[in-house]
Amino acid sequence: MSRIESFRRALEEKRAVKIISGIDNFDSDKVRKVVTAADAAGASAVDICADPDIISMVKGLTSLPIFVSSTVPEELAHAVALGADAIELGNFDALYKNGSSFSADQVLNLAKRTIELTSDSDIFFCVTVPGELEISEQISLARELESLGVDLIQTEGHFSAEPSNGAKGLLERAELTLSNTIEISRNVEIPVMTATGINPTTAALAFASGASAIGCGSCVNKLDSEISMIAVSKSLVEIAEKNAEKSRVLV
Repeated sequence: MSRIESFRRALEEKRAVKIISGIDNFDSDKVRKVVTAADAAGASAVDICADPDIISMVKGLTSLPIFVSSTVPEELAHAVALGADAIELGNFDALYKNGSSFSADQVLNLAKRTIELTSDSDIFFCVTVPGELEISEQISLARELESLGVDLIQTEGHFSAEPSNGAKGLLERAELTLSNTIEISRNVEIPVMTATGINPTTAALAFASGASAIGCGSCVNKLDSEISMIAVSKSLVEIAEKNAEKSRVLV
């Protein structure tokens, strides 16, 4: 089974866990720690930036499927040439802090350009639907992306207010992406991955909202030690496995 086929199976079984090092994380040591932790924890995939040196490094670190994320189609096409197992247009949430904003038309055009540049490959393609869009726009965009042949939709949240402390804050952080997941998963046939604010407290809620996968970044990549990264990643994998067991029982 190829690396991306193992991820597809995890999607089908609704237990996929993607550990995200960060679209804007170009620190090779930090990326190495995140990827090593994801590998040790048995995650379904890792997600890294589009830097060629980091892509090369990660390919030598893990046998997990490697997602490469960028908002630049040319960078995604180059990542395919460098051996990425999957490419992702997004995650936009990490770029909002720099004042960036993405309309539905912009995302759709970027997706079309990416498909055009990678048309000679059979690359797995994931697109993030901007969480700042009105939900009707998100649904419309998701449907158009599905019609283009995109393999996976990733949801996200976006807010500016400071969250509360403790569990309440964790739930507030994930609230928007969870609601987006519920709405989008009801309106497309392709799998949906929930990202932004997903951690051991909120992961089960993501699957309950209709996600086939979770994308987890800051709850892992902001930690100081690899031991902590592995522990949190393992917790996420365990939650996903429990969801898969529940799904099998329901079937």
